[in-house]
Formats: sequence, C-alpha cells, structure tokens
Amino acid sequence: MDLSAALLTELLDLAVATARETGRMLIDKRPADGPDVVATKSSSTDIVTQMDQAAERLIRERISASRPHDSFLGEEGGSTAGTSGVRWVIDPIDGTVNYLYDLPDWSVSIAAEIDGETVVGVIEVPRRGATYTAVKGRGAYRDGEPLRAGAETDLAKALIATGFGYAVERRISQARVLTGVIPNVRDIRRAGACSVDLCSVASGQVDGYYERGVQAWDIAAGRLLVTEAGGIIGGLHGAPPGSELTIAAGPGLFGPLHDLLAPLDPARD
Repeated sequence: MDLSAALLTELLDLAVATARETGRMLIDKRPADGPDVVATKSSSTDIVTQMDQAAERLIRERISASRPHDSFLGEEGGSTAGTSGVRWVIDPIDGTVNYLYDLPDWSVSIAAEIDGETVVGVIEVPRRGATYTAVKGRGAYRDGEPLRAGAETDLAKALIATGFGYAVERRISQARVLTGVIPNVRDIRRAGACSVDLCSVASGQVDGYYERGVQAWDIAAGRLLVTEAGGIIGGLHGAPPGSELTIAAGPGLFGPLHDLLAPLDPARD
C-alpha cells in the first residue's frame, strides 16, 4: 500500500473534517433533556444512546462518500469489509456516560489504518474546543501546536489517569488494583473517556494512564497520539495495549508504572 505524503494528508484531512462535523452535530442535536438510552452492552450502565448511533452513521457516510472502498471497524456498527487496504477504526462517542450527563470529557475518535498499521489518528473533544491529530512519522498536535509526553520519572510525583469498567466484578478487581497504586503515586484522575486520557498523556497533562477492558476503537487514535508525542503505550510484559491492560506514559515513567501494575495482576478479573 502506498504510504505517500499525499495519501496520509488526504486521510488526515478527511478524518479531521469528519470528526469536527460529528462533534458539532453531537452538540447541536443533543436533546435538551438528554439523549435516549436505546441499548445496553456489558451491563445496565454500559449504555448506547441514539446519538452514538447517529454519530457513527454520519462518520461512515462522510468517509464512504470520499473513499467508497475502505473498510470500517466501529463501536456501534461493527466491521464492514473493503478492498482498498485502508480501514477506519471509529468510536463515535467515547465517554457516552459523560455525554449523557452533559459533562465535557467525551470525544469523537477516528483512526485510519493501512494494512493493519495506524497511520492517522484524530480525537475531537468538542466541549473542550480541542482537536488532537497525529500522523505516523509527523508528530502529534493539539490545534496545530506540537505535543510532548511528560518527562516525569518518579512515580511518587506522577499524576496517573485510569478508568473503570461497567461489570461489577471488574470494578471490584479494579478497585483492588487502585489500592495498590494510590500509595505510590502523586494522585489519580478519572476523566471517563479512554481517548481523552490518552490525549492527556500525549500532552503531558497527566504523566501516565492505565486501564483494563478498553477496545480497539477506544485506543486506535490515541495510541498513535501517544507514540508520536514521544510516549510509550503497551500492555504487560511486552504485550500490545488492549483489553487485558493498556498502559501509557512518558518514556521515563512507562517502566516504573508497568512494574508497579504487574504484580497487582489487574487482569485477574
């Protein structure tokens, strides 16, 4: 597959325009009394609203209009095959509960893969007025300003973000892990959206992040943002980031954070 500058720019421009349009739609058309919950997934609190579905339809329509032969993997619409070698991995609203309650930390996350490798990532955080972008080999940016992951190396001085699942059993396990983390770090933050947490790592607003249970669409764009900002993202013991565990941090903190989490066995649930 051609990895020309022209193709990467085309994919980036399309992702940015689509994410921004979707973000505007989600603000402008959000019902005054809140969106309707139309389905649940892993538990009664793991919700899907009609706006999640509308946002994913809009994203797929806009991208398909420009690139009809691409494939998709989306949180709400599943997998759709294509023939171009380009796959779009999309989370129409990451942080749906935040969106439901009209809290600001939710995003539209769009990543483009070529032959299985993420080459473009865009995360639009509409209520923050921020657009985060990354292109493989070109760095990571927020509204055109370059991002750099934090330089902290001391866990005791590190601000760490995390998230929690929806199933009760998983939350109990995650609470147990948290009791082993809190005494060893500066403090914990919980934004409620994996993609927003990864933007915070890429921009140095938090020093590290970990969470169990995230899916491909949660991390596809943010993973590229972190690495292009000079950070590291992975799982335990050299595994890739994913549902078993995702850890992200600046280059000097990833190892200490990994080593803190490893014996706590966050994957036991």
